[in-house]
Amino acid sequence: MDTRLFADESSPPDDAAAAAARYADNMKGLLLAVLSSAFIGASFIVKKKGLRRAGSSGSSAGSGGYRYLLEPLWWVGMVTMLVGEIANFVAYIFAPAILVTPLGALSIIVSAVLAHFILKERLQRMGVLGCVLCIVGSTVIVLHAPEERNPSSVEQICFSFVCGVSGCRLTSIDVALFTTVMSIKAVGIAITLTFEGINQAIYFQTWVFAMVAITCIIIQLNYLNKVNVLEAIYVLIPCF
Repeated sequence: MDTRLFADESSPPDDAAAAAARYADNMKGLLLAVLSSAFIGASFIVKKKGLRRAGSSGSSAGSGGYRYLLEPLWWVGMVTMLVGEIANFVAYIFAPAILVTPLGALSIIVSAVLAHFILKERLQRMGVLGCVLCIVGSTVIVLHAPEERNPSSVEQICFSFVCGVSGCRLTSIDVALFTTVMSIKAVGIAITLTFEGINQAIYFQTWVFAMVAITCIIIQLNYLNKVNVLEAIYVLIPCF
């Protein structure tokens, strides 16, 4: 971890204590993000095996069928993904998004390696190079991430979101990704501030962010199941 994220040794005692607490929170967030990537990466393999099993006895998810909802193996994968998503959500509470989000790329390595051995989806040399670049890129971003200023209310996050969307030229996909990350981060911060005694439930923005996050997750899961049947894992995960 780059020590520039925190105060130096000559800082006053209060600043040093705050830096130590921030360092501990960041380490918790990073650990949760890594565990999240492992669970999410593994969940795609389990779910794909469940989707294949369900498709062999009826209409597949790729053709719009929902028979996989009756397949226990798919539910095992779904629970595994849920555990990973919860770990990822909690990671956003402890650590800045600039640290947590890049570590999601580690799920690519987990899923690609497991797919190679379990699903027999062979990973070629360029795929291996891509996995290496994912690790290098995530490491560089984590080590050199700038310090994040924690907002004191959901209203500040909403203002930052509006400024970010209106101040940049973004495609519809960029807006969707930005909205998803900001919504999850906003809900996490709202929960943290509420536990600290600063009630965020009184702001309507909190509920808007919560509904947006839930909607994005539901839509994402629906289309992931369809694509998981039609494409190889190492093609799906980078897009995810």
